[in-house]
Amino acid sequence: MAEQPGGEAREEKPKKIDVRAALSLIPPATRGTGKRRSERRIRLRFRDELKKGIVKLNPALASEIGVKEGDAVEVVVAHRRRFRYTVVLDTAVPPNEAWVNGEGMDEYGIADNSIATIRRALSAA
Repeated sequence: MAEQPGGEAREEKPKKIDVRAALSLIPPATRGTGKRRSERRIRLRFRDELKKGIVKLNPALASEIGVKEGDAVEVVVAHRRRFRYTVVLDTAVPPNEAWVNGEGMDEYGIADNSIATIRRALSAA
């Protein structure tokens, strides 16, 4: 307590901490994990002429997610169903779509034109 000129005692307030300065010391969540996998939301379209296990992608979409022809990709629908496909590039495919064989997809509750997330697959799966 400090005494003021009038003889009254005044309590000293503790020094306030600048929260922004403290938070600047904490790294962002994406920085700690290293390299982040690129992914994109797309429409999953069924083409029965394709073989099972093959996905046709537009070359622009493939370069955006970092894959080339013959690489493996992972397609996730509704955060529940994961499928692994081999990439085949085709300029006829629109950039916001991925074409796959639709045979048996209704067993998983997946319809034509469903929204899905596509990303490069991890090497060992």
